[in-house]
Amino acid sequence: MLIVLDTNVFVGACLGMGASSVVVAECLRGIHTPLMGTTLLAEYEDVLARRTLFAKARLDAGERNELLDIFLACCRWTPIYFGWRPNLVDESDNHLVELAVAGSASRIVSRNLRDLRRAQLVFDQMRAVTPEQFLKENTT
Repeated sequence: MLIVLDTNVFVGACLGMGASSVVVAECLRGIHTPLMGTTLLAEYEDVLARRTLFAKARLDAGERNELLDIFLACCRWTPIYFGWRPNLVDESDNHLVELAVAGSASRIVSRNLRDLRRAQLVFDQMRAVTPEQFLKENTT
C-alpha cells in the first residue's frame, strides 16, 4: 500500500512509541511503500536534528540519521508538480496532501488528524488515519 508517513510518526518511532514503531518497521520490511518528497524530507531532517526533542530518546543523533537513511531507501521519491490551495487550515501540512495526491497514496498516517480532516478539498481515494487506526485496518 502506498502511504505518506507524517514526520510525527517517524519521530514517534525514534522515541519508541509502539504503533509508530510498527508502521515504520512494516515500511522497512516492504509491507507498505512510503512516499517521500522534497518538503517532507526537509521536515524530517529538521525535526530529527532537534536535540531537546530527543534528549531522553533511545536513539542518538547518529542512529536516527542511520534509520532515516534506511527508511529513505524504502521510500518512493515522488515529485509534486501541482499545489492544491487553499486546502488545509495549517498551511505547513498541505505538502502531505499534495504528496499523497501526486503519488496516489491511499493513506496519510499522522497523529495530527484534526487539521488533516478539515480539508477544503476532498480526495476520495485517500484518508488520514493515526498509526493505531492504520495498523487496525492493515493487520498483517
